[in-house]
Amino acid sequence: MAFDQTLEGQLYLGVDGGGSKCRATLYNHKLEVLGTGVAGRANPLFGLEQTFESILASTELALKDAGLSLSDAGSLVAGLGLAGVNVPRLLADVQGWQHPFKAMYVTSDLHTACIGAHQGADGAVIITGTGSCGYVHVGDDSLSLGGHGFALGDKGSGAWMGLRAAEHVLLHLDGFAKPSALTERLFANLGVNDALGIVENLAGRSSSCYAKLAREVLSAADEGDEVAKAIMQEGAAYISEMARKLFALNPSRFSMIGGLAEPLAKWLDADVTARLEPTLAAPEMGAVLFAIQQHTKQSAA
Repeated sequence: MAFDQTLEGQLYLGVDGGGSKCRATLYNHKLEVLGTGVAGRANPLFGLEQTFESILASTELALKDAGLSLSDAGSLVAGLGLAGVNVPRLLADVQGWQHPFKAMYVTSDLHTACIGAHQGADGAVIITGTGSCGYVHVGDDSLSLGGHGFALGDKGSGAWMGLRAAEHVLLHLDGFAKPSALTERLFANLGVNDALGIVENLAGRSSSCYAKLAREVLSAADEGDEVAKAIMQEGAAYISEMARKLFALNPSRFSMIGGLAEPLAKWLDADVTARLEPTLAAPEMGAVLFAIQQHTKQSAA
């Protein structure tokens, strides 16, 4: 792909929206960063209103960081990479939004993460943060895996780790599972001292609430706790198998993105870690490159 058809003076906005946060980055026509802003989660699966609020809030912060205001949004060509828009109904809802931008182009956060990670070239990417998912694009072929959302999927993710930890601790407190360092860790993290306290803090809560417990699982596993290690091994085995399914399309590059990408890497199978390469650009850059490509096509039509 060629992404060099930028208009001099045109400003671009890249948005990366997921289950925990929404990051917006403002670029000039040379694709140099002018400003960045971060707001709350932007996954339409959890509500369109909140998604739009987070996009606007992060946009305003990015513009402010660049010395501009939200009123300048009307001059921006925006690319949005959002979790959840792989569901056609939600994609249509977002595309139908009365947005404030000059032009807006929407695709999945997986797609934009992959574009950014390989700077527009073919490749594969796995996102491991609050959720988990994989994507590969080679020539005219592409494949998406996972990303079904908490708690239907997202195995190996932060939310999944937190859920598994909470499940075990509650079973232990009821006398059905063996002791683990996770019990005291969850007590301290949540500021409680019994099973009811855990339930009050977690029952019915969002994926991001569970994902906050992932660090407790990682720390306990590093210290040798058998229960935490088993959780990490199960999650890593799934992510490793996901990677192999992506490799079936023979991508030239493979990267991992997200808050758990680095700490999870050492738990992955050796054949997967051997193929890991650093990301070349952020997902927000991928969103801008996608927007430029789509805007160029639309302008030429």
